[in-house]
Amino acid sequence: MDDPTLSDLLRQFGLSDKEVDTYLTLLEHGEAKASTIAEAAGVSKRYVYSISEKLEERGFVSVNDHVVPTTIRANPPEAVIETLSGNLDQMRPELEARYSQAAPQSDEFEVVKSRVTVIKRIKSLIGGAENELSLSIPYEHLPEVADELREAVDRDVFVLLVVTGVDPLVDLELDGVASVARAWRELMPTMVTADRISSLIAPTEMISRSNSGKQAIAFTQEQLSPVMVGSFFGNYWPSATEVYVTEPGDLPGTYTDFRSAVLQATLHLRAGFPVSARIRGRPVHSDSETTEIDGRIVEVRQGLLSPINNDFPVQNALVVETDDGTYMVGGSGAFVEDFEAEAVELYVDEDAETEE
Repeated sequence: MDDPTLSDLLRQFGLSDKEVDTYLTLLEHGEAKASTIAEAAGVSKRYVYSISEKLEERGFVSVNDHVVPTTIRANPPEAVIETLSGNLDQMRPELEARYSQAAPQSDEFEVVKSRVTVIKRIKSLIGGAENELSLSIPYEHLPEVADELREAVDRDVFVLLVVTGVDPLVDLELDGVASVARAWRELMPTMVTADRISSLIAPTEMISRSNSGKQAIAFTQEQLSPVMVGSFFGNYWPSATEVYVTEPGDLPGTYTDFRSAVLQATLHLRAGFPVSARIRGRPVHSDSETTEIDGRIVEVRQGLLSPINNDFPVQNALVVETDDGTYMVGGSGAFVEDFEAEAVELYVDEDAETEE
């Protein structure tokens, strides 16, 4: 290691240029009087005393002021390194604690050039999903991710699937790989969004051919992923034909994914069961804190199942009649509804069943 490199490394430990020069001079002399060090380093004797006190505090040198004249001795390098390492070890827990408290969410943006990598990214997004997953993929390539989709469904992830480039009138055997699935004869870009945070979009040619020369984009950003979901529901979902719908789940059930709650409410209401909801959330048009409403679901506005009846493509809402009035409830980011839900508990309205 040359002198400039060593000097740069010492500066990283907080030494100034003159402190570095003084310390390196001390290393060469081993132990010397202040006047000797001052002459060799090109600084004043008084400055050497001042610098030596600071270097001693940091463990670099020892000042022998019990002798006349005072001498300054460089500490053995292994002792210096041990002291520095100990200081770093002491810093680590506090640095980690502060980092975990203030670490920003990842805003990764990646251009993916390999088909193999794209498939790996899709599998990873499916495998990491905790609440909701939307995916479009050519039907002929569905087997490459089918196992991961089944596992996601098994752990209660709400899965919306569009398979493309296939006749929706044939038996596609999609039981267990989605909550709701649609099929479209046309090919469309492969798109996947997990938990409205992480997304990937790839041209059709990239999935179909390994040497297409096309590129995919993967990103993790809460501001952009809702745009992907909006495109999925606004441009592609309505164009495809519904080919599979899961069975109604057991009630009571609690849902942190709002669209999943909308699906289950729709399925149970269509089956003839009166359903009520206990919803935790906040009013959309006021600054009120989190509260709870409880009442009977009298209507569902949704675009998940055919026939759809929402007012715009991404709208999925529950209309809940309570003792205090009727509220339209939306999910995260609700803006036209009265109430934004954080969690929904659905239960069968036994009193309504008795009345009927």
